[in-house]
Amino acid sequence: MIEQVTAAFGGVDVLVNIAGGFTWETIETGSIATWERMFAMNLKTALHACQAVLPHLIAKGAGRIVNIGAAGASKAGAGMGAYAASKSGVLRLTEALSEETKDRGLTVNAILPGIIDTPTNRKDMPDADHARWVAPEAIADVVSFLLSDAARAVTGVGIPVMGRL
Repeated sequence: MIEQVTAAFGGVDVLVNIAGGFTWETIETGSIATWERMFAMNLKTALHACQAVLPHLIAKGAGRIVNIGAAGASKAGAGMGAYAASKSGVLRLTEALSEETKDRGLTVNAILPGIIDTPTNRKDMPDADHARWVAPEAIADVVSFLLSDAARAVTGVGIPVMGRL
């Protein structure tokens, strides 16, 4: 995909890793398969995309990477073990990659949203107060900032975007 983008547009300047998913399952009754699926979906997709884009950004001497993590990276709730561990991995990936590339013209950051107001979350939590959740547009605003020149000195951080949770 990165090679196709580079060929079609003459290069790549940014990568925003937005792939992810959630499974609620306790550690006691859960399965290793859930942990493997959460790590594959939430962490390994970000890792593979970062590795694919890095040669292009490093050769250019500039670029931005923004990974979408989760508030669960900082504090896991019951039933969130596999999800929170995988999202914590996204934050640690962000920090490590920032350290590796900060003197090469790149910034690497993560956004750590609370519950995002999506159709799936509304379906899964119909009795929740959706007005307190994070609107996708609010996440887009923070991503836009991190991709802008205004964020040129921001790297290696996870920014909580919690709505009113």
